[in-house]
Order: sequence, then structure tokens, then C-alpha cells
Amino acid sequence: MFTKILIANRGEIACRVIKTCRALGVSTVAVYSEADANSRHVRLADAAYLIGRAASTESYLNIDRVIAAAKQSGAQAIHPGYGFLSENVAFAEACQQAEITFIGPPIEAIRAMASKSAAKQLMAQASVPLVPGYHGDHQSPDFLRQYADDMGYPVLIKATAGGGGKGMRVVTSHDEFHAALASCQREAKASFGDDRVLLEKYLLTPRHIEIQVFGDAYGNVVSLHERDCSAQRRHQKVVEEAPAPNMTAEQRAAMGKAACDAARAVAYVGAGTVEFITNEPGAFYFMEMNTRLQVEHPVTELVTGLDLVEWQLRIAAGEPLPLTQAQIPLAGHAIEARIYAEDPEKGFLPSIGHLSHFKLPPASPVVRIDAGVEQGDDISPYYDPMLAKLIVWGETRERAVTQMLAALGEFQIAGVGNNIDFLSRLIDHPMFRAGRVDTGLIERERHVLVSPSATAVADAAATAGLWSVLEETRQARVAAHAGVEHDSPWSGTDGWRISGTYARALVVARGEEQFSLTIAYRHGGLALNDQTVDVHTFTGVDLRYSVGGQRHHADVVRLERQIHVFQQGCHFEFSLRDPLTVLGDEQSEQGGLNAPMPGKIIAHLVAIGDSVEPGAALLVMEAMKMEHTLCAPAAGTVRAFLCAVGDQVGEGTELVDFATEAPA
Repeated sequence: MFTKILIANRGEIACRVIKTCRALGVSTVAVYSEADANSRHVRLADAAYLIGRAASTESYLNIDRVIAAAKQSGAQAIHPGYGFLSENVAFAEACQQAEITFIGPPIEAIRAMASKSAAKQLMAQASVPLVPGYHGDHQSPDFLRQYADDMGYPVLIKATAGGGGKGMRVVTSHDEFHAALASCQREAKASFGDDRVLLEKYLLTPRHIEIQVFGDAYGNVVSLHERDCSAQRRHQKVVEEAPAPNMTAEQRAAMGKAACDAARAVAYVGAGTVEFITNEPGAFYFMEMNTRLQVEHPVTELVTGLDLVEWQLRIAAGEPLPLTQAQIPLAGHAIEARIYAEDPEKGFLPSIGHLSHFKLPPASPVVRIDAGVEQGDDISPYYDPMLAKLIVWGETRERAVTQMLAALGEFQIAGVGNNIDFLSRLIDHPMFRAGRVDTGLIERERHVLVSPSATAVADAAATAGLWSVLEETRQARVAAHAGVEHDSPWSGTDGWRISGTYARALVVARGEEQFSLTIAYRHGGLALNDQTVDVHTFTGVDLRYSVGGQRHHADVVRLERQIHVFQQGCHFEFSLRDPLTVLGDEQSEQGGLNAPMPGKIIAHLVAIGDSVEPGAALLVMEAMKMEHTLCAPAAGTVRAFLCAVGDQVGEGTELVDFATEAPA
């Protein structure tokens, strides 16, 4: 076994490899770009080397710099992870020339499978079934269109050197072909430096099934069963599971044999994945072979109880396969969901920013999180937006679905957009629950998967409004106990009036959508939109209450001016809007806070000398029979309150002497 390896990757896969190396007592070396200087994989590794600027072409894809770091560190081997240089023949050759072990397949195997077209020709010779299509070298647009016409539409155009959904187009008619071909070739050239394509008959409701294989240097090849990766958007996997739903033992054996035949055809050594497509019982067709570890390998680990990274290391070190085919177990069901920094409601656009809140579900024997980030990290625009993978196991598929929904409900992210709510709706969709998943499911059901229900949004808006009122009261009590207006009756925020019931109006906004709420202070409690509220628990974050006979449970986090509500397994972001609050740049420049209109000061919520963040509540003012909280216009320090509790003030009166912090 090696004593030190370098990991030529980043993010969650680098962290994943480090975990196994620690268990085996193998020292790890990370490489990083300038953008990743403070990344989690750098913090976890035993040593780390800067290899270039943020752009991957100047760092993670720079072969010379990666090899130089390996030599300098004394690493005996390099694990490439997936993506970047993992299937790069030139990189494998550079490792060989530097006398550093490449933890991957032989160079000839990578070369044989690098071209989808050449791989299909090789598989045909090995009698592995193929999707009907053209896999040759003739690339004339007219020739390719005529072939498509003869084969019949729909047709899939696919880059021969492609992956990750890039360089792929579905063509439904003769007239669309040339434009789709040109677009596909441009994308393939930009992504892979190779604009060659192949044609395949497009299956209308296909399933994407892949087989995990391992080979050793002694000619042994085994299958570690299948994974279903049919839940995709734009040809990119979103949710994977093992074993595949509704797979018979006979189908599993047939596909496993074909995958092993494919591996033997190229004298394969190490971890590989043979991908098939199927759309009818018993029929399957070879698509491609990925000569690396896959993103979705954890589901295989959970149903077999094996560590695939450990297998990679042992085989690369010259050991034989640890088990024979008959010894490889298959127990229960596992599902993996990819957590991305992206905005599903905006076409899944990647999201960048500061990871202000990142709360993971508790790890357990049935819940696993492979994360590449931690709370406080910055998500940059330079790399893949995957934040983490959530993997669950259950004795049955139904139990695994239940486990996944529960875990997604506990996964909280704020600061960047994310796809957790989308994943929850996908997992809970009747078609997914029934195991009837094909590669077109997400696109067909996009209208119900991308956006939350109106009822869920309205309930969360009510929670945000109620939380803001309860939080004001909590902060006032904290301030009172700290000695701020400790004995003054004016420091109360319970809405007490000599006569009548006091009510306040709030406007909670989610983007352009606004929700008007009325919260009334009644004897013994509150009322929300004329319905009595029973608050069972309120800690400042954890809020449990009942209204109108319905119980609600939410975690609420305020980040600057935004209120983040985690409720019903979903995340909602709101702002509190009120015409009485002025928080614009004008006041920020003044370094103070002015009364928006005549009124009375009800309470001071912080102490003189306190440092506060933007949007922090400073004081409560009553105007036009309504209360409103005035908030800090920026990060800074409260130097003085210029008006006492109980004072009547006029419009424009300066209320707080506020010193803003200079920008960093």
C-alpha cells in the first residue's frame, strides 16, 4: 500500500478520497488554485500545494504543475477523482514518465474508451449490444442528415468526446438537423476540443442504467451491480439509486455480464462504469464506459458495504480484487441526491456567494453526507456548483425514499441558491415513488417540480411575519435583562393598551410577491389574521406554533435583511417591508437613523456601544397606531440613542447616533 498520495482534484471528491486515506493510514496531499486557498479539501489534507490561478486551465488542468506538486511532495501515486484530468491520456502518460502511479486504468484502456464512437465499434466486436446509429468518421453534414433521415426521427446527436450533457442535441425532424448539428459541434469543440459527433436513435422514454465494474492486473473482472441514473435534467444526472427499480435478477445478470465483457475487451484495471440505456423489458444498449470513479459511487458502497476508493488504492498498489463475483453482496436500497448551488426557479442557473448558513442532517448508519464545503465558505464562479451529496440507505426502496425526504427536510442552506426543495419535490413525485423514472421525467413534470405550492409559500410568509414580532419581543427582553431601560414600562413590547386591542400590519415579500399580514396583541397572546396563535416553542431559531387548528414547525434564520424560513421540508427567503422604515443609502451615508414620520419611541432593542450587522433591529417606534422596528442601515456601532423611550418625535428626527464600519 502507498504511504502518500496526491489528489488531483477539489471539492467533495477530494474530501471523499481523504476520508478513506485516513482510515488506511495513507498521507494525503491536496492541490489547489488561488480561488480554493481556503477550501475544505485543503484544510483536510496533510499537505497542500498551490498550482495556479482560479481558471481550471491554469491549475487543475495543468498537467505539468500537478506532476511538479507530486514530485515535490514525495507522493507515490495520484488519485484523479472524477472530471478534470481523470480520463486524460496525456496525464496518465505524464504520471508514468514521472514514475508516479496513476490510480486509474491502463493508458490503452483510457485511450480506447476516450472516443464514444471508437468505443462503440470496439463493443460491437465484443458482442455488447449497441443503440442503432452511426459511429463512423464521416462528418459531412449532408451525409449525417441523410443517415438520420434513413434511421428515422427522433435522433440524438452526441459529441464523440463528450460528457456531462455537453455537445448533445435531440433532433425531431429533417428541417431541424443542420442547425442542431452546427450547435452541437460548436459546443463540443469549445468543451472538448473535438467537434466530431455520432448519431443514435433517440429512445423516447429511456432509462439510464450503469454497471460498476472493477478489474485487477491479474485478469479478474467483477460487477458490483447496477445503478439507475435516469433522473436527469439536460442530460445531467440529479438523483441516482441502487439497485435499479423493477430490475429482475435475470436482467441484472445479463447487464453485469455485458459490462464485464466490455471491461475485458480493453484489459481493464481499476474502477470503471459501463453505461447502458434501455426502454423496454429485457433490452439494453451500450452507451459508453467511464474510465474513472463516478459521482454516484456512494450508492453502490451502501448496498454492497464496500469502500470503492479503498479498492482503487489496493488495485493500483498491485493487489488482486478483494472479492470474487459470488462474494459481492447486495443489501437494501440506496439513493443519492446531488446538492447544487443553483436556482431551479431561474432555469437552474448556478449561484455564487457566501455560504452563510449550512446545516447538515445528522449523519448515521443510514444517512451519509459527502460535502466539499462548510458554513462560511465562499462559492466561486470557477468550478462545478456541486456543494455536497446526500446519500441514504433503507431496507427497502420505500424506506429509502422516506429517509431521503426526511434528510432533505433537515438540510438547510442560505447565502446561495440551491436545489434542495426541487429534490424534495422530485423524490416525492408519484412517478419517482413508483420507480417509474425515465430521462425525460424532470422536463415533463417541470411545472410541479421547480416551484413550491402557493399554500406552502403563504404558510411560510405567515411564519416569517410571526417570527419577526416574536423576535422583537425576545430581543427587548434580552436588552432589559442587560440593563437597557430595565425598569421602564416603556420597554415592554407586548402591545398592551389602556383600551382596545392593538394590531399591527406587516408586509412580507418573496421577490415581487407580497403577503399582507395583521398581527393583533390580545390578552394572553397573539392573533394572526384574526386567528388565535398558540406559540408552543420559540428559541429565536426554532419556532413551533398552531393557528386555525393547524400546527407549524419551522427553523428561522435572519441573515442581514433577509428572513430565511425552513418549513415543511422547504426553504423560503423573505424580506419584511414596511413604508415606515427607511434603510436606503441616504441614511447610511448620514451615519444615523431618522424617524420616517411623527410617532412615539416604544423600545430600544440594543445597548449603547453594541456592534450590529446590517438589518439588525435597533428600536421600536409607534406611528399611525402601528408599531415598526427600525433597523441598522449597515454594519456599525450604536454610539447613542438620541430620543428616550416614550418620547414623541417628529418626522425626520434623528433617532440614533450610528457609526458605520468602513468597507473592508
